[in-house]
Formats: sequence, C-alpha cells, structure tokens
Amino acid sequence: EAPGTMVIAEESTAWPGVSEPTQQGGLGFNYKWNMGWMHDSLHYMEEDPINRGHHHGMLTFSLVYAWSERFVLPISHDEVVHGKHSLIDKMPGDRWQKFANLRAYLSFMWTHPGKKLLFMGCEFGQWREWNHDRELDWYLMQYAEHVGVKNLVGDLNRLYREEKALHERDAEPAGFQWLVGDDSANSVFAYLRWSYDGEPL
Repeated sequence: EAPGTMVIAEESTAWPGVSEPTQQGGLGFNYKWNMGWMHDSLHYMEEDPINRGHHHGMLTFSLVYAWSERFVLPISHDEVVHGKHSLIDKMPGDRWQKFANLRAYLSFMWTHPGKKLLFMGCEFGQWREWNHDRELDWYLMQYAEHVGVKNLVGDLNRLYREEKALHERDAEPAGFQWLVGDDSANSVFAYLRWSYDGEPL
C-alpha cells in the first residue's frame, strides 16, 4: 500500500471499466491513457490546414467517449521516436506555421477534458526526435520561438491549476459544452468548460 499513489493504464482496447473501482467490477486504475484522442488529434494536426475540414471529426470524436473513463491525454515518448518525428516537426508548414500549429495544439490539449501527459522536450518545441542516449536540446532556449512555447506551457499549467472548470469535472459530461463543433468548412471548434460552482471558462 502506498497512499497517494496513482496507477495509470496505457491501454488501447475498448475494454470497459479500466478506471472504475474494483468493487464496481472495474480494474481499479486511477486513470487510463486516451489513445484514441492521441491518435486522432495528431493525425488531424499533421494534415495541411487546407485539408483539415475533411478530418474535422478527428478532433470532435473524442468528446463522444471522453467520460467513459477517467482519461489522461498522452503525448508520450512513443510519439517522438523511431521516425515518427518530434511533436513540432509533425506540424505542417514552414517554421512559423509549425510553431503556430504547436501552440494551437497544446492549447487544445490543455482545454480538452482529461489530465495531461506531455513528454519532455515537447514543452519547448525540440526539433530532434527523443534519443535516450542524449540530453535534450537545451541550446534551443536561446531562440524566442522555443522560449515562447515553454512560456505557453507554463501559462497553460497555471491556467489549468487556477481555473476549476478545466479540471474539476473532467470525467463528467456536464463539465463540457459545445458552442461550435460542426464548422468543418472553417475548422472552428468552440466550447465551454464548467466547474462545480457553475462558472464557465
């Protein structure tokens, strides 16, 4: 027994009840990785923006099942190795567009229901894939774009901690409300997050 310890499942099937208590027939994990969200959202972001309207559902589908488990949104080491490219290098376009897409993606991730897992190096936009034999490319912190991504992640963490609507009701449908979810022609997504005290964000 280790009080306060969290047990999180990396599980990619549709096996039900992974994060349900064992007393209720579940497996008893605190959280489960949302592999569907990870796969779909990265696929969407890798598309050229001119084609994203044809893939709109890849960002909205996760909200169909977001409350079936207590989820973690995972961007793990598996997604930035073995020819899969770093997170920023998955983004389409030139350098400016890659940074803009990365900032948009991280903002989407932090406001989407589910806890956050962001692998090291992604928080400042490392270009190189992760290599367990090398340290991170800290020299990139001399460049404003990389500092900007690091500052954004810091700001998103503070916002996530301070705004109850972003974390209190992660596993409840009442904690999320679509405002615009079907505007595929313009690739627009707009939604509210709700806290227990009825304050939206």
